[in-house]
Order: sequence, then structure tokens, then C-alpha cells
Amino acid sequence: MNFVNTKLKNFNNWIKNKKVAIIGLGVSNTPLIEYMYKLQADLTVFDNRPEEKIDEKILAILEKYNIKKQFGENYLSNLKDFDIIFKSPSCRPDLPEIEAEVKRGAKLTSEIELVLEFAPCKVIAVTGSDGKTTTTSLIYEILKNKYKCYLGGNIGFPLFTKIGEMKPEDIIILELSSFQLMTMKTSPNIAVVTNVTPNHLDIHKSYEEYINAKANIFENQSEKDVLILNYDNEITKKFAKHAKGKVVFFSVKEKLKNGVIYDDGIIKIAEDELRRHVLKLKDTKLRGIHNAANICAAIAATREQVEIEDQVTAIKNFEGVKHRLEFVREIDGSKWYNDSIASSPTRTIAGLNSFDEEIVLIAGGYDKHLDYEPIAEPILNKVKTIILMGQTAEKIYGVVTKKQSEQNKKIDIYKVKTLEEAIQKAKEHAKPKQIVLFSPASASFDMFKNFEERGNKFKELVKKL
Repeated sequence: MNFVNTKLKNFNNWIKNKKVAIIGLGVSNTPLIEYMYKLQADLTVFDNRPEEKIDEKILAILEKYNIKKQFGENYLSNLKDFDIIFKSPSCRPDLPEIEAEVKRGAKLTSEIELVLEFAPCKVIAVTGSDGKTTTTSLIYEILKNKYKCYLGGNIGFPLFTKIGEMKPEDIIILELSSFQLMTMKTSPNIAVVTNVTPNHLDIHKSYEEYINAKANIFENQSEKDVLILNYDNEITKKFAKHAKGKVVFFSVKEKLKNGVIYDDGIIKIAEDELRRHVLKLKDTKLRGIHNAANICAAIAATREQVEIEDQVTAIKNFEGVKHRLEFVREIDGSKWYNDSIASSPTRTIAGLNSFDEEIVLIAGGYDKHLDYEPIAEPILNKVKTIILMGQTAEKIYGVVTKKQSEQNKKIDIYKVKTLEEAIQKAKEHAKPKQIVLFSPASASFDMFKNFEERGNKFKELVKKL
């Protein structure tokens, strides 16, 4: 007998002729346009960018279906009398126009929220300040040979339009950001929080709001569900007190009685002080203790679905995530790495700690209003030459020079205006056996569309050297 997703079927019937607002024409919302049009919804799209900044392919779709649109500065002025509002991840839910519509009776949701609401199968979701992309990708690699898996959220394909083809025996694997989680009212069956450190404070009103958004991943779990937490992070460790389901810890610092741990170079499963060796970190293609933590989290998330042997095979074959400590090439004896995904100080610190060699560091970018004080000491301990660019160049320069004078240490510091200049300066100063690490410790938006575009540009320029 063919499976019918009753929840989705009822929603599809309900949406006909309803007034639907789609706010933000990004990756997650664009597929909704055609989907909603085919269901005969009365559709209007909103975006705060002027029309000339909207992708031409999206504009062609709007033209093709004659869909109403409102762009530019006062784009939400006509957000009135809608039945349902889909917001993009970066759109704050407390904008006055949105709040007024919700108060009037509109349903506020998002593409990813409906995925969780209508999913007919098990959902595993990962969030965290650092490591969520690698952990999510590892989980997908471990499970994909045994199950039909759907990868979505921050990575993969927008999944809402795929729900109709999903079966109860499939698995959805999601990477979720704090923005996606802010208004989430449904939690995954297995939730993973890799860590929580200050991030995105340019958009979140406070660090507390950011923490609460992360905690939302398990807020609506049941006692049948599982919450996997980093024991080494004080905030995620405290999340355990509020868990409704089973809690599983992982750690790279503590020899836990129960959980998944990294000890003496080996990933181990701990059960009542018994230790089962899973694999050695050196037998994987991943560098750094932060990746040991990611592997521990992925093993904890997939233990009930596959055998340990399947986990080990997938992890050993895993090549890593693009733009995350991605080896680009060797030039005159120095190895060049692209770590463009490092959009916060903590990510760059993890990158620096992944190498024993001396480092030439290229850093700086868009300012998310983060504290750069913690990065100063790791830079002084690991870096021989640092090349700074972008909005945060002065911030990083300030904390490093301050720490230099306190510790009476000296490294070479250069400021440049473009990525091209930074790469040329790095080539001039890199010595054989050194690492050239592009790890910005900042977002990309001052110079690039996103960290992928930034990383691809770095690779392209390095390959031309």
C-alpha cells in the first residue's frame, strides 16, 4: 500500500486560494514560489533589496507566473491580511509589520519549519556555533548507504518541495542556524548541539537571545527523543537540565563514564566505564581536535541506525567539507589551506590549533560585533606572519599588538585592502614547511556574497600563483 502523508495533503488542500507572503528571495524560499503557485495560492513576494539586485532567474519566474512583488526600502508596507507568512532565515520575526500580521491571525513559519512539521520520517538536526556543517555532513555520509537520506537546512537542497516523495523509513538530516531555530515550534527526533560561543551578534539582540535560539532545537522534543550535547562547552552542558528526552554527551577533554569520547588520539564509546575503541583520528582525513569532537557527535547521532563498522568506513572515507581547512596546493614548500568557513574567532582558533607547523595567517572580513580578544594569544603562539584585510582588520590588529606588548613577543603584521594583495603578501613571506592559512575569523559580507564565494576566489587566486 502506498504511503500518503496526510499532514502534507491537508496543508496542500488548505493553501488553495489562501493569501501567502514569502519574505526574502534566498535559496530556501525560491523553490516555494513554484510550489505555492501550483497549489493555486494567492502569492506575494517581498524582499528588502531593490529589484536590480534580485537574481534575474528569480525575476523571470515571478514574471512567468505574474506573481505580485514588493522590493526595496519599505518592502513590508503592504504586508496586510495574509493567511500565512514564510520568512527567510535572516528575517527577524519581531519586525513591526510581521508582528502586527501575526497578532491579527497570520501564521508565521518558514520552509524549514514546515519540513519538521510535515516530515513523515526520522529527523536528525545539528546546530552549534562551530562544527555543524562537518558534523551534519558526517552524519549524512554515515547513513546514506543504508537509508534514503535527505540533506537540508543550511546545506543541501531546500526540502519542503521534496516532502511528498519521502517515506517513513527515510531519514532527514538538517543543519540549522540560530536564525532558522528562532521561531521553530517542532523539534527533531535526534538533536545535536556541537557548541555555543558568541556569534551573529550583529543580528541577534543579545548573546542570551542567540543561546535561546540554539536551545530551541530540543525545546519541543518528547521523552522518546535524543539530545546529543558537547560536555566540554559550559552552555551546552547546562542544556541537559532542560532536556525532555535521553541525553548523550560527547567530549574531547573528559573521560566520561557514558558517551562518545576522544582520548589519547582515539575515538571511543564509553558505557559504564567500559571503553570500545572506534577509530584513530590519524586514520581519518580530518585534522584538529575540533574535528575529533565533530566525529564524536556524528557517532553519537548515528549509533542506533547503523553498526560501528559502517560508521568507521564512512568516517575514514570522508574528505571533509569544502572551505573548512581545505588543502589547496603546495607552493615552494609551503602548504596553502582554505578555511573560508571560519567566520568567527573561535573557528579560526580551531584552525590554528590544527597545525603544528609555523603559520602565515590571512584574516579579516565583515564585522559581526564579536570579541576578538581570545584570538590574540593563539595567533602569537602559532603565527609567524599575519596579513589583515576587511572591516575587522583594525580589531584584530588591536588585540594582537596589545598582547604583543604584554608578552614582549613579535610577529610580522601587514594590512592590505584586497584578497589579491593578501595572497601576494603571503607568497612573499611564506617559507618552506610553513602553512599559509586563509582563516578570516570574520564573515564575508564586506567583500563577498558568502563564505563559499570568498573561498572559491581564494582557491582560484592561489592556483594562479
